[in-house]
Amino acid sequence: MSPLSSVGQLVARATAVTAALTLLGSLLGLARDLLLARFYGASADTDAFLVAWTVPETASPLLIEGAMALVMIPVFVRAVAAGPGLAAVVRATLPRLVGGLALAAAAVVLAAPWLVRVLAPGITQPDLAVTCTRVAAVTVVAFGVAGYLGAALRSVHSFGPAAAIYVAYNVGIIASMLLLHQALGVLGVAVGLAVGSLLMVAVQGPAFVRVVRRPVSEAVAARAVGTIAVGAFVPVAVYTLIRQGQVFVERHVGSDLVAGTISQLNYAQKVAQVPMVLSIMVATVTFPLLARSAVTGDEAAARRRTSWDLQAVGAVALAATAYLVAYAPAIIGALFEQGRFTPADTAATAAIMRVYSLGLLGQAVVVTLARSHYSSGRATWYPALAMGVGLAVTAAVAVAFTPLWGVAAIAAANAIGISATAVLLGRGRGLDWAAIGSSLSRLGLAALAAGVAGAAVRPWLAAGSPAVEAATGALVVAAIFGAVVVASDGRARSFVRLGGTRS
Repeated sequence: MSPLSSVGQLVARATAVTAALTLLGSLLGLARDLLLARFYGASADTDAFLVAWTVPETASPLLIEGAMALVMIPVFVRAVAAGPGLAAVVRATLPRLVGGLALAAAAVVLAAPWLVRVLAPGITQPDLAVTCTRVAAVTVVAFGVAGYLGAALRSVHSFGPAAAIYVAYNVGIIASMLLLHQALGVLGVAVGLAVGSLLMVAVQGPAFVRVVRRPVSEAVAARAVGTIAVGAFVPVAVYTLIRQGQVFVERHVGSDLVAGTISQLNYAQKVAQVPMVLSIMVATVTFPLLARSAVTGDEAAARRRTSWDLQAVGAVALAATAYLVAYAPAIIGALFEQGRFTPADTAATAAIMRVYSLGLLGQAVVVTLARSHYSSGRATWYPALAMGVGLAVTAAVAVAFTPLWGVAAIAAANAIGISATAVLLGRGRGLDWAAIGSSLSRLGLAALAAGVAGAAVRPWLAAGSPAVEAATGALVVAAIFGAVVVASDGRARSFVRLGGTRS
């Protein structure tokens, strides 16, 4: 078997495993949000909890898929390439990591009142938000350890346990919510955050132990650990925190609007994020391959890998955008309109999601290009600077237009800001942007055609329930999108078959 075929099969198998577990985790996350809406609606209580949820929402991209993965995977890849295992690397780094995370969690507990005042000065339940924030501080330690274990496992092509963490996380939250919602109210959901985060560590534990038991020379470990410098970690951490700053802006500005606004923003984003997460799972699987190409100096292979990833995530993101815009009311109504979630909440959340989904392509491109920038493990501040510009755009649009357009301006600010970052991150990568742009343009036209056609048939589908309308609409949009893509470019038929074997 040729090396290219071997790589292609690895990507295919890893993507299949990651896709299945990512989809399951996303569905459980959706079930979690459905229960949250059913039990608490879009209310002052859920606003308070969501302010506290900012802690794990910030820790997750920083410590699981963001800085931890972007810094540690290249280090682990070097160790694997130079020797037979990772044990000594882990002994040299994991204890220090846990100690630092414990200090960070303690700081969150102490600073909880100040954090709540800064994040949501207009919130109507500040004391509840402080209590939930202190409970959620556990996630800082658990997420950091889970991200570290996942980076080690993916560096040796063990993708299953790392992909299962969000299944475990959401199981913990759902179980706690069902058991505690009557006794503790929304505080029970905060307890679920802590329980779920600990399960993220537990689900990876056995596989991690098997990996670190393989011997490694101290010399190899020293060389690998020597590549972990504060100068390399800090730019990645700053980039990740600035990216999360969009959520800070949304909640800060949204707290001054009517009670429930923060909750409606959250529900809209959670639904729209499902296809975005699926669109970037290929980039997640291929990041170790990209890091290996960068570490070995094979820049041509790294560029090919990045180009293919951009087109893959673009296809999913654009098709999802067409569907979400065309069928937003049916999707939100089918998922959330029960219990304390009212028809008025459905209308408001659907309107937000339509605007927010216009930034899905930008989000997927940013994730893919950030991995390309950090694949070598060397320090670079450019992604943080690009994200800083995007955050400034987000804040400016939100502050300037929210008094005129209300919550829709907050969603638009998010989409505009992340799209600006995507444009800036694409500079200087040596990619064939003419070819990538041409491919994304064709995909965009296909998405436009699918969205227009999907919206045109909605009156015939609306006679059924929202669930039937949403499901049938998904089939219509997907079929039209696929047909237009294939008809407009015959190369699309070979894209998926050949793309994964070209790095």
